[in-house]
Amino acid sequence: MQPATDTQRVETPWRLFEGYRPLPGTYDEMVAAPGVLRPHCEGFVRTLEAIGKDEFTSRWERARRSIRENGVTYNVYGDPQGVDRPWELDMVPLLISPAEWAGLETALIQRTRLLNLILADLYGPQTLLGSGLLPPSLVLSNPAFLRACHGIALPHGMYLHLHAVDLVRSPDGQWWVLADRTQAPSGAGYALENRIVLRRSLPEMFRDSQVHRLASFFAAQRDTLQAMAPQARHQPGVVLLTPGPYNETYFEHAYLARYLGFTLVEGGDLTVRDRRVFIKTLEGLQPVDVIFRRLDDSFCDPLELRSDSSLGVAGLVDAARAGNVTIANALGSGVIETAAIMPFLPGLCRHLLGEELKLPSFATWWGGQPRELEYMLEHLDQLVVKRAFPTDAREPAFGAELDDGEKSLLAAELRARPDHFVAQEHVALSAAPVWHQDRMDPRRVVLRTYVAAAGDSYAVMPGGLTRVSSTHDGPIVSMQRGGGSKDTWVLSDGPVSSMTLLTAAGSAVRPERAGSDLPSRVAENLFWLGRHAERAEHAIRLLRSVVARLTDLETTDARELSALLHVLVELEMLPERFAEEMPPRQLEEEMLSFIVKENPHARLRNTLNEVRRIASIVRDRLSIDTWRILNQLHQDLRLRRGRVHFDEVLAHLNRMITDLAAFSGMEMESMTRGHGWRFLDVGRRLERAMNAINLVRQALKAGPSDIAVLEPLLEIADSSMTYRRRYFARPRLSPVLDLLLLDDTNTRALAFQLAAVSDHVRRLPRDPGAPSPTREEQLIDRAVATLRQVEPHSVHLEGVEGVRQVTTLLGSIEDDLRALSETITYFYFSHAELRVS
Repeated sequence: MQPATDTQRVETPWRLFEGYRPLPGTYDEMVAAPGVLRPHCEGFVRTLEAIGKDEFTSRWERARRSIRENGVTYNVYGDPQGVDRPWELDMVPLLISPAEWAGLETALIQRTRLLNLILADLYGPQTLLGSGLLPPSLVLSNPAFLRACHGIALPHGMYLHLHAVDLVRSPDGQWWVLADRTQAPSGAGYALENRIVLRRSLPEMFRDSQVHRLASFFAAQRDTLQAMAPQARHQPGVVLLTPGPYNETYFEHAYLARYLGFTLVEGGDLTVRDRRVFIKTLEGLQPVDVIFRRLDDSFCDPLELRSDSSLGVAGLVDAARAGNVTIANALGSGVIETAAIMPFLPGLCRHLLGEELKLPSFATWWGGQPRELEYMLEHLDQLVVKRAFPTDAREPAFGAELDDGEKSLLAAELRARPDHFVAQEHVALSAAPVWHQDRMDPRRVVLRTYVAAAGDSYAVMPGGLTRVSSTHDGPIVSMQRGGGSKDTWVLSDGPVSSMTLLTAAGSAVRPERAGSDLPSRVAENLFWLGRHAERAEHAIRLLRSVVARLTDLETTDARELSALLHVLVELEMLPERFAEEMPPRQLEEEMLSFIVKENPHARLRNTLNEVRRIASIVRDRLSIDTWRILNQLHQDLRLRRGRVHFDEVLAHLNRMITDLAAFSGMEMESMTRGHGWRFLDVGRRLERAMNAINLVRQALKAGPSDIAVLEPLLEIADSSMTYRRRYFARPRLSPVLDLLLLDDTNTRALAFQLAAVSDHVRRLPRDPGAPSPTREEQLIDRAVATLRQVEPHSVHLEGVEGVRQVTTLLGSIEDDLRALSETITYFYFSHAELRVS
């Protein structure tokens, strides 16, 4: 028998689950038994196997890169990566069959209706407490029950606009409720991002599996929130209230605000006047009708709820009490987030809805009942003991893992404060396969589902956020513990809706121009984003000018390098030791040591970190491409360890300049010319103007006879080619000063920056009653007038006296620009004073 040739050899088909072993005693979401797929997963797996392992791995890498470029993060408190920890998404979704989802959807809506009715009673007539269907101590001792919110009437009696339910499977395949999230449920935005990434990564699988889309859920949520406005208006003011960029899910807040078309605000952006809520914008106070909050209940109002909160809005409760603002979810809804209410839900469901509870909770015992407390004490080995109230964030205690001493301490706590504890049975969570180290590996999963108000009913997100444990045996599935996530695909028996949040073709759309909803805080952050981005670019150009000359010491003009080093030392970009004479090779070693060992230019690193930090605060105002550029800049900032050569350092600095140039290009070409862009550009122009002044002043300190620094000066100002094209000669002081200071056609010249700032200042929003010209206009006009007095030829003709005159004039301009920056901050950002005529 002849051996097979290369053309005859058949490639072995890839088997995704080859070698995969489900966890014993656990329900596996995709595999019924070793080598046997669940029926509704077979089509997906076969389609995935058809593309091959290499293609699948390539798509997985692209998906991970997309997440990094888009800046999808989850802030893990105490994690070394801090706010830069990338979101973890597995490439294999959790699949749910149509029949199973139909039952879940009905049960989830029933549960949300039930919890909404319970809230309406607790903050209304409290008949459930009076009849004993709910123990009063369960509610009244709960810190999440907000007495200040009792009696507040809500539109349509709607307390829960968004309800999240954490579901888990027991080993027999039954779905159980692990927890309810009712005050500010998180994760819906991450579920949406997961869907977008995975749909792009696995388009054929998504299409062939007939997966339900998510857009209809978010559309219902958006439309219902807008309809909840107390005052009927064509465009009600809806804002998304976030705790700020240091919150663990801040990415999601900015992402949802952009997707739903709501203004992202922090507590400091809002104010209450005459029992009405307003957003503080550059053009004055704009009314707010609906607040979609991502802030926990007690932090929302330091006046009536938690006095030490700096995240909320003083007077917000009173505005809600007056019926002038709708808050979603309603303040106080966190009272039913406790697991202690779960044992009472079946009876409450029969009482309030006349139905049996369709979706059971884990067997739960609340310590506030004597018989239940005794059971908890007798069965600690089999139970998971938790704090009853969500304000107490202690980790659950798994009885089976405690030693005798720990059990005794826990039992003593239970007896001392029984109503502060609940216990639940310990059930092995289901598992799902994840792609890990080039193979499928089982991980525990928890499915977070979402129910949103939709008119006078509710809509369930057809999917959800599936969270994945970081290890096989971890008893807790938590993103804070390093867990990951999956997209959740609800399959359909037939064609799925192609609905989108985009306006349908052919429908009438009212034209809109730049909005007036720019909060002063956002304007200030954009202003400083422009300043720090320009500051970073200037610092990189300064360092590059030295490194470029040190890469080729044999052809470098020694006088030019020495003069340049003195300038950088005076600008505090280099330590003072670089102003001393040293042999060329020693200088090279010193510079490499400074860049690599002293951590390349700590000041520059701090500046670039500020760029990223501020950009994260205003990320809902930046395009996806802009954010990708900033992420690339952050990656390019890192210089590898070990032996580094100057050519590598030079390439490193060149990449960063390219990144910053791309960011500047996105700013100029992709941002609408509203007030946000204007403040961003004002910040950039002011910083560039002051950098130009400082650079020229330091260069002039060498005296009019020293022209060695002129070539680097032109290079740093990115004006070398312009000079050569005009003069065809070596740099001379007078024409260099004219090009860098007075030439208003040169985008790097001081005159160009002042002209741009002057135009911006005259277009800023202003009080009609304010005096004219404004303080800002007076300052920029004086700076422009001073620049006209600069005579570059006087430096050549008058020598030292000419240098003194120019440097004095430049110093006066710098003083006016600093005063202008302070004035803009005073009037537009801090609102320290109202302008009156």
